[in-house]
Amino acid sequence: MRIFCASIATETNTFSPLRADLSDFKESFYAAPGEHPETPTLCSAVFPVCRRRAKEEGWELVEGTATWAEPGGIVNAKTWDALREEVLEQLRKALPVDAVILGLHGAMVAQNCQDCEGALLEAIREIVGSDVVIGATLDPHSHLSQKRVANADILVAFKEFPHTDFVECAESCVDLVVRTVRGEISPELHVADCNMIEVLPTSREPMRSFVDKIQELEGQNGILSVSVIHGFMAGDVPDMGTKVLVVAEQEQGHARLLAKDLSQELFSFRGRTRPEFLSPAEAVARAKAAPNGPVVIADVWDNPGGGVPGDSTILLRTLVAQEAFDAAVGTIWDPMAVKTCISAGEDATLKLRFGSKMSDTAGPPIDADVTVLKIVQNATQDFGTSIVPLGDSVAIDYMGITVILNSNRSQSFDPSLFRNLGVDPKSKKILVIKSTNHFYDAFVPVASEILYASVDGPYPNDPRTTDYKFARTDIWPRTEKCVT
Repeated sequence: MRIFCASIATETNTFSPLRADLSDFKESFYAAPGEHPETPTLCSAVFPVCRRRAKEEGWELVEGTATWAEPGGIVNAKTWDALREEVLEQLRKALPVDAVILGLHGAMVAQNCQDCEGALLEAIREIVGSDVVIGATLDPHSHLSQKRVANADILVAFKEFPHTDFVECAESCVDLVVRTVRGEISPELHVADCNMIEVLPTSREPMRSFVDKIQELEGQNGILSVSVIHGFMAGDVPDMGTKVLVVAEQEQGHARLLAKDLSQELFSFRGRTRPEFLSPAEAVARAKAAPNGPVVIADVWDNPGGGVPGDSTILLRTLVAQEAFDAAVGTIWDPMAVKTCISAGEDATLKLRFGSKMSDTAGPPIDADVTVLKIVQNATQDFGTSIVPLGDSVAIDYMGITVILNSNRSQSFDPSLFRNLGVDPKSKKILVIKSTNHFYDAFVPVASEILYASVDGPYPNDPRTTDYKFARTDIWPRTEKCVT
């Protein structure tokens, strides 16, 4: 058995003021063939899983490029064309193969392509023909187009949000591909549209029980895999929306009905899945009044994981306005301010302008005298077993509040982002982070309470008012008339 493996991944916020090119991929993660690290990354966990299975079972693995760009704006055409052709040429040289396994995200949009993953799968199918098995992993915050379903034999998405199960997802995908190549299974894909778009955190009900339910369905009655495509509301594409994907043995008549039943159940959750979202003033006031700390305030919409800059100063200004100085903020993206602080050196006090570089929705930049507390070049934070680069980063003191500035955009995944910059997260009454829900599992052990602050900005968080050009109008909440 000979299998080719590759990964091209990013999540595109088509409303973001940012743009993405090859430097963004190389800054975040780029591994040439054979250079993927042993530790898995979010969208390329298929590499270490394939390596282990190939070694254990004696089949041949041919590795292509693996690359990931931090979520951002539309990818320029030259970059998309280059990365696509790079992987396709590697595949052509690897022929003949029995299977192709891809680590994808599923929400990549380029200047010249609204469905990058669908185009890639279609091109791969044209190269390898109908008899070669094609499998891919997906992030649930993706767009499931018919082109992807038509050209893949296996598609498996992470079940958890926060995405703590990306390795398990890779293991499932690889296992199903290998079993298909061996003739042990003959999979079919069944998709049901939920006719909605919603935020679906699985760390809380009702999604927690729903995920437990679909996990129990797998391996029974010919059901091989069940995935929920949450959709990505910041991606203005025709396929934006929530869908259920069932991979089942052929001629399992109940599989399509199962997908439909699950989609109807998901539709019934609409409007009930999000946590309580507070205004910045409400969130800070509640955190300040809490008897114990640290209280974590998540800035859910200025989240680089949603493709926005992550440089808003609104919550920081709210801390100051309410004299909530026993706080740490992690992070504000500002490469220019980081460079200036590094030049000044640790313990230096200087006048610094930081934050709010990329849009007029992030509040004014802050101009203040600050002290440089800590400098870390090539800083990182943890995300499960993965290491996430923050780039050169600094911790500064601003009016008693510790603020972490970073040069590589990244959402807040783990308390290690504070510890790695010399800040004990448990020593602060309030921790302000920028993330929608990926932070949850890692911060629960240190937090006395978790609050979610809804700060409007460049992330389009209300589909009822978002100025979509291509997304469907007949899904909830864009319309209240929709039924599954």
